[in-house]
Amino acid sequence: MRTLLIILVSSIILVSCKRSGTNPTPPATNQTVQTPVVEQAPPQQASVPREIKYFTGSIGNTQGLKVKLVREGDKLTGSYSYQNVGASIELKGSVDKDSYVNIEEFDTAGKQTGIFKGLWASKEDGALNIAGNWSRPDGSRKTAFSLHEEPIHFSGAAEFTVKKVKESNKKRNYTIDAEYPQLTGLLSPGFEKFNQEVTRLVQRKISEFKKNLEEVPEMTTEQTTSGNSLDIGYSIALATDDLISIQFEIGTYYSGAAHPNSISQVLNFEVEKLRTLRLRDVFKPGAKYLEALSSFAIKDLKKQSAANGPNGLLDEASIERGARPSIKNFESWTITRKGLGINFDAYQVGPYAAGPQHVLVPFSALKGLVEASGPWGKYVK
Repeated sequence: MRTLLIILVSSIILVSCKRSGTNPTPPATNQTVQTPVVEQAPPQQASVPREIKYFTGSIGNTQGLKVKLVREGDKLTGSYSYQNVGASIELKGSVDKDSYVNIEEFDTAGKQTGIFKGLWASKEDGALNIAGNWSRPDGSRKTAFSLHEEPIHFSGAAEFTVKKVKESNKKRNYTIDAEYPQLTGLLSPGFEKFNQEVTRLVQRKISEFKKNLEEVPEMTTEQTTSGNSLDIGYSIALATDDLISIQFEIGTYYSGAAHPNSISQVLNFEVEKLRTLRLRDVFKPGAKYLEALSSFAIKDLKKQSAANGPNGLLDEASIERGARPSIKNFESWTITRKGLGINFDAYQVGPYAAGPQHVLVPFSALKGLVEASGPWGKYVK
Protein backbone atom coordinates (compact mmCIF):
# COMPACT_ATOMS: atom_id res chain seq x y z
CA MET A 1 0.00 0.00 0.00
CA ARG A 2 2.83 2.37 0.90
CA THR A 3 4.61 1.58 -2.36
CA LEU A 4 1.43 2.32 -4.32
CA LEU A 5 1.08 5.71 -2.60
CA ILE A 6 4.67 6.70 -3.47
CA ILE A 7 4.13 5.77 -7.12
CA LEU A 8 0.90 7.80 -7.23
CA VAL A 9 2.51 10.95 -5.78
CA SER A 10 5.47 10.69 -8.14
CA SER A 11 3.14 10.43 -11.12
CA ILE A 12 1.26 13.58 -10.08
CA ILE A 13 4.53 15.55 -9.75
CA LEU A 14 5.75 14.34 -13.14
CA VAL A 15 2.52 15.34 -14.88
CA SER A 16 2.61 18.79 -13.22
CA CYS A 17 6.17 19.41 -14.40
CA LYS A 18 5.37 18.43 -17.97
CA ARG A 19 2.40 20.83 -18.01
CA SER A 20 4.58 23.73 -16.78
CA GLY A 21 7.35 22.87 -19.25
CA THR A 22 10.03 22.70 -16.56
CA ASN A 23 12.15 19.96 -15.09
CA PRO A 24 11.20 18.68 -11.67
CA THR A 25 13.23 20.13 -8.80
CA PRO A 26 14.94 17.42 -6.83
CA PRO A 27 14.07 17.27 -3.17
CA ALA A 28 16.29 19.29 -0.87
CA THR A 29 19.21 17.51 0.75
CA ASN A 30 21.87 18.74 3.11
CA GLN A 31 23.18 21.07 0.35
CA THR A 32 23.23 24.82 1.13
CA VAL A 33 21.06 26.94 -1.14
CA GLN A 34 22.99 29.96 -2.48
CA THR A 35 21.03 33.24 -2.51
CA PRO A 36 21.77 35.25 -5.69
CA VAL A 37 23.85 38.32 -4.98
CA VAL A 38 22.48 41.47 -6.59
CA GLU A 39 25.21 44.05 -7.15
CA GLN A 40 24.23 47.48 -5.88
CA ALA A 41 24.85 50.39 -8.25
CA PRO A 42 27.14 52.99 -6.71
CA PRO A 43 25.20 55.97 -5.35
CA GLN A 44 24.94 58.77 -7.86
CA GLN A 45 26.73 61.93 -6.88
CA ALA A 46 24.71 65.12 -6.90
CA SER A 47 25.47 67.17 -9.99
CA VAL A 48 27.64 70.21 -9.35
CA PRO A 49 25.80 73.42 -10.27
CA ARG A 50 27.31 75.31 -13.18
CA GLU A 51 27.36 79.08 -12.86
CA ILE A 52 28.39 81.53 -15.55
CA LYS A 53 29.53 84.93 -14.33
CA TYR A 54 30.60 88.01 -16.25
CA PHE A 55 32.91 90.67 -14.85
CA THR A 56 34.36 94.00 -15.86
CA GLY A 57 37.36 95.62 -14.25
CA SER A 58 41.02 96.50 -14.48
CA ILE A 59 44.59 95.34 -14.05
CA GLY A 60 46.67 98.18 -12.66
CA ASN A 61 45.83 101.33 -14.62
CA THR A 62 44.50 99.38 -17.59
CA GLN A 63 40.72 99.60 -17.72
CA GLY A 64 38.18 97.82 -19.91
CA LEU A 65 38.87 94.26 -18.78
CA LYS A 66 36.03 91.87 -19.76
CA VAL A 67 36.01 88.47 -18.02
CA LYS A 68 33.82 85.38 -18.34
CA LEU A 69 34.14 82.73 -15.62
CA VAL A 70 32.37 79.36 -15.41
CA ARG A 71 32.28 77.96 -11.88
CA GLU A 72 31.59 74.26 -11.22
CA GLY A 73 32.18 73.55 -7.55
CA ASP A 74 35.71 74.71 -6.83
CA LYS A 75 36.72 74.66 -10.50
CA LEU A 76 36.97 77.84 -12.59
CA THR A 77 37.36 78.12 -16.36
CA GLY A 78 36.80 80.98 -18.76
CA SER A 79 38.50 83.76 -20.68
CA TYR A 80 39.19 87.48 -20.63
CA SER A 81 40.00 90.24 -23.05
CA TYR A 82 40.61 93.96 -23.10
CA GLN A 83 37.68 95.88 -24.54
CA ASN A 84 39.97 97.94 -26.78
CA VAL A 85 41.90 94.89 -28.02
CA GLY A 86 39.42 92.03 -28.31
CA ALA A 87 41.87 89.06 -28.31
CA SER A 88 40.68 86.38 -25.87
CA ILE A 89 42.98 84.88 -23.21
CA GLU A 90 42.14 81.46 -21.72
CA LEU A 91 41.69 81.07 -17.96
CA LYS A 92 41.85 77.96 -15.72
CA GLY A 93 41.87 77.81 -11.95
CA SER A 94 40.01 77.20 -8.73
CA VAL A 95 38.38 78.80 -5.71
CA ASP A 96 38.86 77.15 -2.32
CA LYS A 97 36.54 76.83 0.68
CA ASP A 98 37.75 80.18 2.02
CA SER A 99 36.91 81.89 -1.31
CA TYR A 100 40.54 82.43 -2.36
CA VAL A 101 40.97 82.21 -6.12
CA ASN A 102 43.97 81.00 -8.06
CA ILE A 103 43.52 81.46 -11.83
CA GLU A 104 46.17 80.84 -14.48
CA GLU A 105 46.07 82.48 -17.92
CA PHE A 106 47.30 80.98 -21.19
CA ASP A 107 48.06 82.34 -24.64
CA THR A 108 46.79 80.81 -27.89
CA ALA A 109 49.77 78.42 -27.96
CA GLY A 110 48.87 77.06 -24.51
CA LYS A 111 51.76 78.75 -22.72
CA GLN A 112 51.03 80.15 -19.27
CA THR A 113 51.48 83.92 -19.32
CA GLY A 114 50.20 85.03 -15.93
CA ILE A 115 48.33 84.22 -12.75
CA PHE A 116 45.54 85.90 -10.77
CA LYS A 117 45.45 85.45 -6.98
CA GLY A 118 42.72 87.09 -4.94
CA LEU A 119 39.47 86.81 -3.02
CA TRP A 120 36.01 85.92 -4.37
CA ALA A 121 33.53 87.96 -2.31
CA SER A 122 29.93 89.20 -2.42
CA LYS A 123 29.09 92.88 -2.13
CA GLU A 124 26.15 94.33 -0.23
CA ASP A 125 23.97 94.33 -3.34
CA GLY A 126 24.62 90.62 -3.91
CA ALA A 127 26.99 91.11 -6.84
CA LEU A 128 30.39 89.43 -6.82
CA ASN A 129 33.76 91.10 -6.59
CA ILE A 130 37.17 89.51 -7.19
CA ALA A 131 40.25 91.48 -6.17
CA GLY A 132 43.88 90.66 -5.64
CA ASN A 133 47.15 90.64 -7.58
CA TRP A 134 48.10 89.57 -11.08
CA SER A 135 51.66 88.52 -11.83
CA ARG A 136 53.83 86.63 -14.27
CA PRO A 137 54.01 82.85 -13.60
CA ASP A 138 57.31 83.39 -11.73
CA GLY A 139 55.72 86.02 -9.46
CA SER A 140 57.31 89.04 -11.14
CA ARG A 141 55.50 92.20 -12.30
CA LYS A 142 52.91 91.94 -9.55
CA THR A 143 49.99 94.30 -10.22
CA ALA A 144 46.67 94.83 -8.43
CA PHE A 145 43.50 93.77 -10.25
CA SER A 146 39.82 94.28 -9.48
CA LEU A 147 36.77 92.65 -11.12
CA HIS A 148 33.11 93.53 -10.58
CA GLU A 149 30.26 91.27 -11.65
CA GLU A 150 28.03 92.48 -14.44
CA PRO A 151 24.29 91.76 -14.09
CA ILE A 152 24.17 89.34 -17.03
CA HIS A 153 22.02 86.24 -16.50
CA PHE A 154 21.31 84.46 -19.78
CA SER A 155 20.23 80.81 -19.58
CA GLY A 156 21.31 80.00 -23.12
CA ALA A 157 24.33 80.53 -25.35
CA ALA A 158 23.86 84.25 -25.96
CA GLU A 159 26.85 86.44 -25.08
CA PHE A 160 27.73 90.11 -25.42
CA THR A 161 30.47 91.33 -27.72
CA VAL A 162 31.68 94.91 -28.16
CA LYS A 163 31.22 96.63 -31.51
CA LYS A 164 33.32 99.69 -32.30
CA VAL A 165 33.05 102.65 -34.62
CA LYS A 166 36.22 104.71 -35.05
CA GLU A 167 36.28 107.53 -37.56
CA SER A 168 38.26 110.72 -38.10
CA ASN A 169 38.21 113.52 -40.63
CA LYS A 170 41.06 116.03 -40.76
CA LYS A 171 39.21 118.45 -43.02
CA ARG A 172 36.18 118.60 -40.75
CA ASN A 173 38.45 118.25 -37.70
CA TYR A 174 36.47 115.56 -35.92
CA THR A 175 36.90 112.13 -34.35
CA ILE A 176 34.27 109.52 -33.50
CA ASP A 177 34.93 106.77 -30.99
CA ALA A 178 31.83 104.67 -30.25
CA GLU A 179 31.36 101.33 -28.52
CA TYR A 180 28.10 99.44 -28.21
CA PRO A 181 26.95 95.91 -27.26
CA GLN A 182 25.82 93.18 -29.61
CA LEU A 183 24.63 89.68 -28.77
CA THR A 184 26.16 86.62 -30.43
CA GLY A 185 25.43 82.90 -30.27
CA LEU A 186 22.19 81.06 -30.97
CA LEU A 187 19.91 84.09 -30.91
CA SER A 188 16.16 84.26 -30.58
CA PRO A 189 14.16 86.76 -32.66
CA GLY A 190 14.04 88.99 -29.57
CA PHE A 191 17.82 89.08 -29.25
CA GLU A 192 18.19 89.76 -32.96
CA LYS A 193 15.77 92.67 -32.62
CA PHE A 194 17.74 94.01 -29.66
CA ASN A 195 20.90 94.08 -31.80
CA GLN A 196 19.06 96.05 -34.46
CA GLU A 197 17.70 98.58 -31.96
CA VAL A 198 21.12 99.19 -30.41
CA THR A 199 22.78 99.64 -33.79
CA ARG A 200 20.05 102.04 -34.87
CA LEU A 201 20.45 104.14 -31.71
CA VAL A 202 24.22 104.49 -32.14
CA GLN A 203 24.01 105.24 -35.86
CA ARG A 204 21.41 107.92 -35.15
CA LYS A 205 23.71 109.61 -32.65
CA ILE A 206 26.57 109.58 -35.15
CA SER A 207 24.33 111.10 -37.83
CA GLU A 208 23.17 113.84 -35.44
CA PHE A 209 26.77 114.67 -34.56
CA LYS A 210 27.79 114.99 -38.20
CA LYS A 211 24.76 117.13 -38.97
CA ASN A 212 25.63 119.49 -36.12
CA LEU A 213 29.13 119.82 -37.57
CA GLU A 214 27.67 121.56 -40.60
CA GLU A 215 27.30 124.66 -38.41
CA VAL A 216 30.94 124.47 -37.26
CA PRO A 217 33.48 126.26 -39.53
CA GLU A 218 36.06 124.11 -41.29
CA MET A 219 39.56 124.34 -39.83
CA THR A 220 42.64 125.38 -41.78
CA THR A 221 46.01 123.76 -41.21
CA GLU A 222 47.20 126.90 -39.38
CA GLN A 223 44.44 126.70 -36.80
CA THR A 224 45.09 124.69 -33.66
CA THR A 225 41.70 124.89 -31.97
CA SER A 226 40.67 121.67 -30.27
CA GLY A 227 38.81 119.36 -32.60
CA ASN A 228 35.23 118.14 -32.52
CA SER A 229 34.57 114.78 -30.97
CA LEU A 230 31.87 112.21 -30.27
CA ASP A 231 32.45 109.48 -27.69
CA ILE A 232 29.90 106.76 -26.90
CA GLY A 233 30.30 104.17 -24.17
CA TYR A 234 27.85 101.95 -22.34
CA SER A 235 27.15 99.92 -19.22
CA ILE A 236 24.79 96.99 -18.67
CA ALA A 237 22.19 97.56 -15.95
CA LEU A 238 20.47 94.19 -16.45
CA ALA A 239 20.50 91.42 -19.05
CA THR A 240 18.23 88.37 -18.74
CA ASP A 241 16.23 86.18 -21.10
CA ASP A 242 13.30 88.57 -20.54
CA LEU A 243 14.77 92.06 -20.15
CA ILE A 244 17.85 93.94 -21.29
CA SER A 245 18.62 97.40 -19.91
CA ILE A 246 21.56 99.37 -21.33
CA GLN A 247 22.77 102.84 -20.36
CA PHE A 248 24.79 104.81 -22.91
CA GLU A 249 27.05 107.72 -22.00
CA ILE A 250 27.33 110.13 -24.93
CA GLY A 251 30.00 112.81 -24.82
CA THR A 252 30.32 115.56 -27.41
CA TYR A 253 32.61 118.49 -27.90
CA TYR A 254 32.31 121.14 -30.60
CA SER A 255 35.25 123.37 -31.44
CA GLY A 256 35.13 126.65 -29.55
CA ALA A 257 32.78 125.44 -26.80
CA ALA A 258 33.61 126.23 -23.17
CA HIS A 259 33.56 122.55 -22.20
CA PRO A 260 32.38 119.15 -23.45
CA ASN A 261 28.84 117.96 -22.80
CA SER A 262 27.76 114.53 -21.65
CA ILE A 263 24.29 113.02 -21.62
CA SER A 264 22.90 109.59 -20.82
CA GLN A 265 20.55 107.66 -23.03
CA VAL A 266 18.99 104.28 -22.34
CA LEU A 267 17.58 101.29 -24.14
CA ASN A 268 15.20 99.12 -22.13
CA PHE A 269 14.13 96.14 -24.20
CA GLU A 270 11.51 93.45 -23.57
CA VAL A 271 12.85 90.39 -25.38
CA GLU A 272 9.72 88.25 -25.79
CA LYS A 273 7.61 91.08 -27.15
CA LEU A 274 10.44 92.43 -29.33
CA ARG A 275 9.84 96.00 -28.15
CA THR A 276 11.60 98.94 -26.61
CA LEU A 277 9.94 99.81 -23.31
CA ARG A 278 8.54 103.18 -22.41
CA LEU A 279 8.39 104.09 -18.75
CA ARG A 280 4.60 103.81 -18.66
CA ASP A 281 4.74 100.25 -20.02
CA VAL A 282 5.78 98.81 -16.67
CA PHE A 283 3.16 100.52 -14.54
CA LYS A 284 -0.53 99.84 -14.11
CA PRO A 285 -2.88 101.90 -16.30
CA GLY A 286 -3.73 105.09 -14.48
CA ALA A 287 -1.04 104.62 -11.82
CA LYS A 288 0.49 107.86 -10.54
CA TYR A 289 4.01 106.58 -11.08
CA LEU A 290 5.53 109.96 -11.98
CA GLU A 291 4.40 111.42 -8.67
CA ALA A 292 5.90 108.45 -6.80
CA LEU A 293 9.22 108.66 -8.68
CA SER A 294 9.41 112.43 -8.25
CA SER A 295 8.70 112.30 -4.51
CA PHE A 296 11.37 109.66 -3.88
CA ALA A 297 13.96 111.31 -6.16
CA ILE A 298 13.60 114.80 -4.63
CA LYS A 299 14.05 113.44 -1.10
CA ASP A 300 17.02 111.30 -2.13
CA LEU A 301 18.79 114.09 -4.06
CA LYS A 302 18.43 116.48 -1.13
CA LYS A 303 19.81 113.79 1.17
CA GLN A 304 22.79 113.18 -1.15
CA SER A 305 23.55 116.90 -1.35
CA ALA A 306 23.32 117.36 2.42
CA ALA A 307 25.71 114.43 2.93
CA ASN A 308 28.37 116.35 0.98
CA GLY A 309 28.16 119.25 3.41
CA PRO A 310 29.65 122.50 2.05
CA ASN A 311 30.62 120.62 -1.11
CA GLY A 312 27.01 119.84 -1.94
CA LEU A 313 26.31 121.80 -5.13
CA LEU A 314 22.62 120.94 -5.51
CA ASP A 315 20.17 123.59 -4.36
CA GLU A 316 16.59 122.77 -3.46
CA ALA A 317 15.03 124.90 -6.20
CA SER A 318 17.04 123.13 -8.92
CA ILE A 319 16.24 119.72 -7.47
CA GLU A 320 12.51 120.38 -7.27
CA ARG A 321 12.46 121.79 -10.79
CA GLY A 322 14.56 119.08 -12.41
CA ALA A 323 12.87 116.18 -10.62
CA ARG A 324 9.26 117.36 -10.66
CA PRO A 325 6.69 114.80 -11.94
CA SER A 326 7.19 115.36 -15.66
CA ILE A 327 7.93 112.58 -18.15
CA LYS A 328 10.69 114.76 -19.61
CA ASN A 329 12.53 114.62 -16.27
CA PHE A 330 12.43 110.82 -16.19
CA GLU A 331 13.50 109.87 -19.70
CA SER A 332 16.79 108.29 -18.62
CA TRP A 333 15.98 105.21 -16.54
CA THR A 334 17.31 101.69 -16.24
CA ILE A 335 16.07 98.41 -14.85
CA THR A 336 18.05 96.68 -12.12
CA ARG A 337 17.29 93.77 -9.81
CA LYS A 338 17.01 96.22 -6.93
CA GLY A 339 14.79 98.87 -8.48
CA LEU A 340 14.49 101.61 -11.03
CA GLY A 341 17.63 103.63 -11.73
CA ILE A 342 17.01 107.31 -12.59
CA ASN A 343 19.73 109.40 -14.25
CA PHE A 344 19.75 113.19 -14.03
CA ASP A 345 22.22 114.68 -16.49
CA ALA A 346 24.39 117.72 -15.81
CA TYR A 347 22.35 120.93 -15.49
CA GLN A 348 19.11 119.04 -14.77
CA VAL A 349 19.09 119.22 -10.97
CA GLY A 350 22.14 121.42 -10.40
CA PRO A 351 24.99 123.34 -12.05
CA TYR A 352 27.39 121.79 -14.56
CA ALA A 353 30.06 121.57 -11.86
CA ALA A 354 27.83 119.21 -9.86
CA GLY A 355 27.88 116.72 -12.74
CA PRO A 356 25.24 114.04 -13.38
CA GLN A 357 23.25 112.60 -10.50
CA HIS A 358 21.76 109.14 -9.95
CA VAL A 359 18.89 107.85 -7.82
CA LEU A 360 17.89 104.22 -7.28
CA VAL A 361 14.17 103.89 -6.53
CA PRO A 362 13.69 100.49 -4.80
CA PHE A 363 10.80 98.34 -5.93
CA SER A 364 9.46 98.49 -2.38
CA ALA A 365 8.68 102.18 -3.03
CA LEU A 366 6.67 101.22 -6.13
CA LYS A 367 4.38 98.57 -4.65
CA GLY A 368 0.87 98.77 -5.99
CA LEU A 369 2.01 100.75 -9.02
CA VAL A 370 3.87 98.13 -11.06
CA GLU A 371 1.91 95.83 -13.35
CA ALA A 372 2.27 92.34 -11.83
CA SER A 373 2.08 90.63 -15.22
CA GLY A 374 4.42 93.18 -16.82
CA PRO A 375 8.16 92.94 -17.44
CA TRP A 376 9.05 94.01 -13.88
CA GLY A 377 6.34 92.15 -12.00
CA LYS A 378 8.56 89.34 -10.74
CA TYR A 379 11.08 91.77 -9.25
CA VAL A 380 8.54 93.61 -7.08
CA LYS A 381 8.12 91.80 -3.77
